[in-house]
Amino acid sequence: MPKTKQLEDFATQVRRDILRQVHKVSSGHPGGSLGCTEFFVALYQEVLNRKDDFDMDGIGEDIFFLSNGHISPVYYSVLARSGYFPVEELNTFRLINSRLQGHPTTHEGLPGIRIASGSLGQGMSVAIGAALAKKLNNDDHLVYSLHGDGELQEGQIWEAAMYASGKKVDNLISTIDYNGQQIDGATDDVLPMGDLRAKFEAFGWDVMEIKEGNNISAVIEGLNEAKSRTGKGKPVCILMHTVMGNGVDFMMHTHAWHGKAPNDEQLAIGLAQNPETLGDY
Repeated sequence: MPKTKQLEDFATQVRRDILRQVHKVSSGHPGGSLGCTEFFVALYQEVLNRKDDFDMDGIGEDIFFLSNGHISPVYYSVLARSGYFPVEELNTFRLINSRLQGHPTTHEGLPGIRIASGSLGQGMSVAIGAALAKKLNNDDHLVYSLHGDGELQEGQIWEAAMYASGKKVDNLISTIDYNGQQIDGATDDVLPMGDLRAKFEAFGWDVMEIKEGNNISAVIEGLNEAKSRTGKGKPVCILMHTVMGNGVDFMMHTHAWHGKAPNDEQLAIGLAQNPETLGDY
């Protein structure tokens, strides 16, 4: 229980970081960032077998790729508070010449970032390449990727999914942020995707679900279960059910905050719902 409370406090501070980053520059994507907070905290604080010192090669450690790169605020917060770069640098989010651009990029040399993202649908292909490289290098560590559910409307995802199972890329765990929302509305209204479990299973993946994607204990348990399923001839897909905007009541259950920053009054309300735990930057 004490460790769970510690991780929950970590997540609360991350939500504060997300709100403050996007508010300062009046731009960014708080909705999906808030919805994936527990996932990032669980991954970087509990599950990922990672080195303290960052290098681009990632040899001898697990590595992670963010495909839906617009949720960079949560990624930057968790990386900073996990020791990859100074927490104070979150002050520079989306500013000119900052290393913390709206979508993570590599040419700024930001520790923790291995690929540039922007165009959706590409992260799974990159993760497959990294996973195959680990097999060639006899490196038994895992590769993780995260995707938005709306992102699955990109055709490249399904080409990659077919390749991963066809080539038995069984050191790959791809998680889908299954919140049912995308920038223009509910995914079922924009372009229904049907039964995602059946689709991934038809493409030859081992599919599991995390029903409570905003419960830190459930996410850790789910990620550890996914790890236990690797090495058995199939890539692993996690359908992680989350609430967009989780933790800020007026942002929850709607696409409206997919890419919109709160004003001063809204920021104050959001911060009041997420009290400072680790210290603001």
